[in-house]
Amino acid sequence: MSFDRTAPTRTTESASMPRPEPGSEPAPRPEHDARAVLEAFFAAEAAYIGAGGRGRASFAELAACLAPDVVMYQAPGLPYGGPRYGPSGIEDFMAAMSEAWREMEFLEQRFAVDGESVAILNRGLLTARATGRVLDTWVMQMITVRDGLITEIRPFYWDTKAVDAALTP
Repeated sequence: MSFDRTAPTRTTESASMPRPEPGSEPAPRPEHDARAVLEAFFAAEAAYIGAGGRGRASFAELAACLAPDVVMYQAPGLPYGGPRYGPSGIEDFMAAMSEAWREMEFLEQRFAVDGESVAILNRGLLTARATGRVLDTWVMQMITVRDGLITEIRPFYWDTKAVDAALTP
């Protein structure tokens, strides 16, 4: 498995689909391509956070990427940590993220796709809502995409102490 770099994203760009060789299986439909699903999810996440979260932004674009039984396992030491279940749990997480951060920009994303399993190395800038401090950090995520929907998310933050320092007034 090797990482494929992606340019900085604030919006989604369509992933080009490989052309099948004559006599081979057809290429997967774009809506079932794990990378395309995740690019759409990350763009929607940045837009949701930037708009101010619940009550100010629609969760519909994020929800469209999620399986009904999706689960997220966040580091418990984070202000928005702990497990989240179903799209409503992910919406609660996104609401808590948007309370903590006023802006999120992905500077670099590297994808390693192995069937349904995807490892993403994200470098991003997060601007704290309460302090205005900007955090330049890395987050590795292990995400499962099945039948075109995210079923599991496991983020691993490079430096949770730096997250806390940026958020604490």
